[in-house]
Amino acid sequence: MPDPIVFSGGTAGAWNVVRITAVRGASLQPVDCVDKGARALADAAWALSGMTSNLRYTNSAEKRVLDATPSILGRPAATRAALIPITKSAGWWALAQDERRVILEDQSHHIAIGSDYLSAVSRQLVHCRDQVGAVFDFLTWFEFSPADEPRFDELLARLRASPEWRFVEREVEIRLEKRA
Repeated sequence: MPDPIVFSGGTAGAWNVVRITAVRGASLQPVDCVDKGARALADAAWALSGMTSNLRYTNSAEKRVLDATPSILGRPAATRAALIPITKSAGWWALAQDERRVILEDQSHHIAIGSDYLSAVSRQLVHCRDQVGAVFDFLTWFEFSPADEPRFDELLARLRASPEWRFVEREVEIRLEKRA
């Protein structure tokens, strides 16, 4: 079932902001904390919302791999996180779904690369492209332990070096640390 997810940036929240980096395009307003929940915090400087959804580009073999190593959010050791909102170009969305799949997996190996890190990095994809007023297409949420942060950095480097990333128009990386 789809679930609404809202990331609120402001002065309160479960995660302290370590840094906000505009990887491509405009950044977001600096904030001290980020909260993740079903509703925006009342005093949020910004709120990014979307819905979890079904798998969209995954074939049955890839689904079996994902199911064999579930992404478990909220693990006690996962005191680091990253929220990465992404907007893809009009050129990406002008392609047919099978053409996007070729770029996503056959050329870029997006799902395969992500699968290499499932034991260390938990992830959740939130879709927001179809929401009225949405400025991002996806909100990607990752959780990992401090010891696994280098693996997460490696994951990002591999994805950003892929042909798919030619279609990323805006990307903001928000690194977080769980509040004590």
